[in-house]
Amino acid sequence: MPDTETFPVLLAETARAWRARLDQRLKPLGLSQAKWLVLLHLSHGGDAMIQKDLACRMGIEGPTLVGLLDRMARDGWLERRESAEDRRSKTVHLTEKSNEILRKIKAVATELRHELLSGLSKSDLDQCTGTLRKIKEKAENL
Repeated sequence: MPDTETFPVLLAETARAWRARLDQRLKPLGLSQAKWLVLLHLSHGGDAMIQKDLACRMGIEGPTLVGLLDRMARDGWLERRESAEDRRSKTVHLTEKSNEILRKIKAVATELRHELLSGLSKSDLDQCTGTLRKIKEKAENL
């Protein structure tokens, strides 16, 4: 019988440990985990992401994100603009400064990913990825 109680704990601890290692390697770039997560979510989500959608993707409350975005805009990492579709919403845009640091973030993340996944067969990785994708889809559709 599968250990259904251990699986979610191990999944959460693995994600936490991975983020902690990445955060440790990105600290010399002067970015907190909150800031590099915002930059990565924006780079993956496309330009002009609505603030509310960004908060949802990051799993944080809107007011928490607003303070972080204010600081990041003040530091030149991003710009916030009125949404063309909904004047009550703001869109978030990466700046050239953030595009430069994203190249470094992605290089560090790629190196870490290779280190952590080395020694796993393609078959094991494909099976794990497929399983996680199924669980994620179920969780999102409940």
